[in-house]
Amino acid sequence: MTDDGAGAAEQWVDEVVAGPGGAMTDEVGVITGDLTLRTSARPGGPALVEIQYTGAEEWYRLTSGPHRLEATPHALHRAALALVRAGYRAQEQADG
Repeated sequence: MTDDGAGAAEQWVDEVVAGPGGAMTDEVGVITGDLTLRTSARPGGPALVEIQYTGAEEWYRLTSGPHRLEATPHALHRAALALVRAGYRAQEQADG
């Protein structure tokens, strides 16, 4: 977990290899290969799950985010990692 220095945001960042079919993004569609997943949360606000090609500058929103969830943002991050690893155009699960 990292903090943006302002003390308000929590953030988790992990590298992940996309499974077959990759991960679906809002901005550019499916991305594949070596990726970095970042989940950011502010107290009382929506969690945002973004993904990028590892080493790139651009971040893309994982399709279906941001979400307010009963689960913790860290649990959302772990679930998103599992979805991306599984592939098949992994999309963040909607909170219903």
